[in-house]
Amino acid sequence: MRNRYVYNEKQQNGENLSKWSSFWRYPIVWMITGAIGIILVDSLFRQLTDQTEGITSLLLTLTKCFIVIMVYRLTMKYLARRSTAEISIQRAGIETGMGLLTGALFIVVSILIIVAMGGYSLQWASSVDTSAVLIMSIEAALSAAIIEELIFRGFMFQAIQNLVGAWPALAVTSLFFGVAHIGNPGATLWSAFAISIEAGLLLGAAFLWRRNLWFVIGLHFAWNAIEDMVGIPVSGYLTAGLYNVKVNGSALLTGGDFGLEASIVPIIVSLLISIPMLIYATRKRASLLKI
Repeated sequence: MRNRYVYNEKQQNGENLSKWSSFWRYPIVWMITGAIGIILVDSLFRQLTDQTEGITSLLLTLTKCFIVIMVYRLTMKYLARRSTAEISIQRAGIETGMGLLTGALFIVVSILIIVAMGGYSLQWASSVDTSAVLIMSIEAALSAAIIEELIFRGFMFQAIQNLVGAWPALAVTSLFFGVAHIGNPGATLWSAFAISIEAGLLLGAAFLWRRNLWFVIGLHFAWNAIEDMVGIPVSGYLTAGLYNVKVNGSALLTGGDFGLEASIVPIIVSLLISIPMLIYATRKRASLLKI
């Protein structure tokens, strides 16, 4: 009689553990848990970096980036119970380099088109501290690229894809990425829409194409860093750059106070990059399904 009681108790405990494990493995649960973990780490380190500057602040940012990557890996390993090939150290250098080139091409072409159309005029800021500008630009761009990509393309995209598929995941993450920037200085409904297309869609397409977060992080980093270095507002936030940028003409061309991302030009350029990525990703998926 006692043995049967013990057996039933063990069986019940096993069922409870199974339910608890299934709860944590549900995509929305590990998505929210992982995102909260990353946001908490970011908030803690922001308090530290706000009190420092220069190399010390950059080193703190690098430490933060390492920690949030570990939070991502641990969340995926122990909650989602899946591998993290998308942020594997293998091919990290190659994928990051390809992303950097893609992001640099995108943002430089967009700026040059606006300059050619008379929207921006650039004059070298001779009095600026070049090293300080470079450090601040790298620090801000690195932090934004890693944290935002781990949350949006790492957690959110993959969680939604697991539930309803890749295309809904692309649509939802693009929309949320635009909404996440609605509170920035100079933001409007138009700027949120523009961010959804040129950033949400482009970065989502890049992830679908490469299936590698390093590529997307490199693209995102190059985009923000170059804007910052030039002296153009990054999603509404303006810091001293290497150039004094004079803005002329329609906000539709220049982006107005929000900066380049609210311009029609990068929307068009991003679509010219995103569409081939999506076509290639679709063909690649189709060929894999035939195997």
